[in-house]
Amino acid sequence: MKVDFYHLTATPLDRALPQIAEKVVGSGGRLLIVAGDPVQRVAIDRLLWSYAPDSFLPHAEQGAGDDTAQPILIAGEVDAANRARNIALVDGVWRDDALDFDRAFHFFDDDAIREARLAWKALGEREGVERRYWKQNDAGRWEQAA
Repeated sequence: MKVDFYHLTATPLDRALPQIAEKVVGSGGRLLIVAGDPVQRVAIDRLLWSYAPDSFLPHAEQGAGDDTAQPILIAGEVDAANRARNIALVDGVWRDDALDFDRAFHFFDDDAIREARLAWKALGEREGVERRYWKQNDAGRWEQAA
């Protein structure tokens, strides 16, 4: 199980998340995006429709139709109704249920850094969990820092 920690400093979530989602869907995978705040879920839904004029990420909010048919499902809790094996936690809150997936992307900003550090430490003690910490360099590119 892989957990990628993405510390959002220079690039905001609305630019980082579509990049990850494109890679997952492009490789034939499915993604569950989890945000506890309903306002944030609506914003992510809009983002995935409009982040680039020449791109399209097929998605839906949980409960808006046939969840099982969605390559990307946006939900308020960890429930992979779309059979996703990849999960993106986008509200800065780590959820241990993410460990049931093959890969987790944990996005957090400076407001959630304390909680991210606690999650990082706790996951280091878990067998079978490979952690990676990504930060941005001065050019704005992601670099693996740990």
